[in-house]
Amino acid sequence: MGKTQISRIILIETILMGIISLIIGLIIGIFASQFMSILVAKLFEVNMTEYKFVFSKAACIKTCIYFAIMYILVLIFNTMTISRYKLINLLNANKKNEKIRIRKPIIAILIFILGVGILSYAYYIVTKKANTLRTSGDMLKPILMGIIGTIAIFWSLSGFIITTSQKIKNTYLKGTNMFVLRQINNKINTTVASMSIICIMLFMTITILSSSLSLRESMQKDLIEMTPVDINLEKVITTSETYTDSHGNIHQNKNNQTSNTTLTETLINNGLDIKVLKDIIEIPIYSTNNLTLETFLGDKFTEIDTKYPFLMYKNQEKIIKISDYNKIADLYKTKKYDLNENEYIILCDFDNMENIRNEVLKKGYKLQIAGKEYISKYDKCQTGFIEMSTSHTNTGIIIVPDNCNLTEEMKNKQFLAANYNAKTEEEKEQIEKIFTESDSNLIQNINEKEIVIDGMSKTTLIESSLGITTIIIFIAIYLGIIFLIASSAILALKQLTESSDNKQRYTILRKIGCDEKMINKALYQQIGIFFLMPLLLAIIHSIFGIQFALEILSGITKPQELIPSIIGTTIIIGIIYGAYFLTTYIGSKNIIKEE
Repeated sequence: MGKTQISRIILIETILMGIISLIIGLIIGIFASQFMSILVAKLFEVNMTEYKFVFSKAACIKTCIYFAIMYILVLIFNTMTISRYKLINLLNANKKNEKIRIRKPIIAILIFILGVGILSYAYYIVTKKANTLRTSGDMLKPILMGIIGTIAIFWSLSGFIITTSQKIKNTYLKGTNMFVLRQINNKINTTVASMSIICIMLFMTITILSSSLSLRESMQKDLIEMTPVDINLEKVITTSETYTDSHGNIHQNKNNQTSNTTLTETLINNGLDIKVLKDIIEIPIYSTNNLTLETFLGDKFTEIDTKYPFLMYKNQEKIIKISDYNKIADLYKTKKYDLNENEYIILCDFDNMENIRNEVLKKGYKLQIAGKEYISKYDKCQTGFIEMSTSHTNTGIIIVPDNCNLTEEMKNKQFLAANYNAKTEEEKEQIEKIFTESDSNLIQNINEKEIVIDGMSKTTLIESSLGITTIIIFIAIYLGIIFLIASSAILALKQLTESSDNKQRYTILRKIGCDEKMINKALYQQIGIFFLMPLLLAIIHSIFGIQFALEILSGITKPQELIPSIIGTTIIIGIIYGAYFLTTYIGSKNIIKEE
């Protein structure tokens, strides 16, 4: 046969394999995607009543196009490879090792130390200086260092692993160890590149899965904790000609939004049947220009402003009387507090802001509120909130004694918390529409009179939390699993191919006296080392990568909530990675077994 005929055979073979695998893959993928949809729906507790079978024509076409592009590239490279080889090279290909370049041990050790140093510095940046990584450019530096360090580690390991092992005679000459180590070094040039890529992909898998599963768990937990009632409403109070609502929008005070009319009365006056609500608690929220975040920080302001220049230091602090807060706490079933006449408490559950406020509270600074000095009852922030949210976002509320001289002019908002007076979900939905549908009488009357009332309902918060955040988490979980499968598949294909190429070598082992048990053990060790090496370094990368992810997600998820997600990630990796390892071992054993 000539090279053209051989190339034609490869072309037909590749096309046939491609068509068969594409058809089978599409069929499995169509049905597997439905299972994935159900799994995600259950994961995020989505209502499945509207679920239906979906086939994406666009996704199918894109899959075929991308698959075809990959196969065309494979055909081109195969043809080029065949055209370069002489007949004698093809006949003796299975007897010829890849050329091994044994690096000098001293150079390999120096490169290894350099790689460890680069990785250590990258770890330091993402853990100790994570707050300085604000842009994609800042993050690029540790990413590139991680890639370079990983390549350096595998390059150096491949260089001195045989040299080092040869010095330990008892181990090197024991059983089939010499054969296993030679086999590992047999594909030395391609191992460095492939191991580095697989290691990075496994690192991404572990980090993405752990972080996303942790985020999902935190979201579910926070939703339950932070939505204790059905609705919150809030009205800004002002006696000035203009006022700013909670979203920063400036309004003309055309309707005398003063403290003379309570929020409950405002709702009734605009057409609400107050009987649709129960467990109603309404409290005033105070503020003053004399007490902002900047004045609270005192002489720590300059230091904190340098670290966190983007904080809103001019914002007025929220002030609530202790009895008013305890009413809300009683409704929310959260912790209630008590105060002496000269004490105050800071309620804060947003991690970064809590740490900043704790620095001030530890110093024992006094606050000047309504002409009187108060000291903090605690040397750190306490847990508590009044406004419902999808996560812990309370940046600070100052709780003062009831005898604090807070005047009517200092009232900033009226806050209302209540439950719907309903027994069924259908009744709740009808009441929800009164506060959310633009065509309801209440909303129309309020808009017509240009009264600004902000609000949030439990249903709205839950639905919003299952929006973009859920999509991000789903993509993260999906990509994590895809990276894991891709990494495992690359390793498996590489080892199966090498087992086929090395079949004659295992035949030689039998001829020199090795039994099947020894041969299978050698094969198991060889495949095990190839699967284990990138995974071990990926785990080390992930320890620091997860810490960085926690820093980015601070305020949303906490370190202690990461343990279940790490266990879950370990199980997922163990099942998929382990299944590929066992399949590869069994497949390789069948390839090399004696006919």
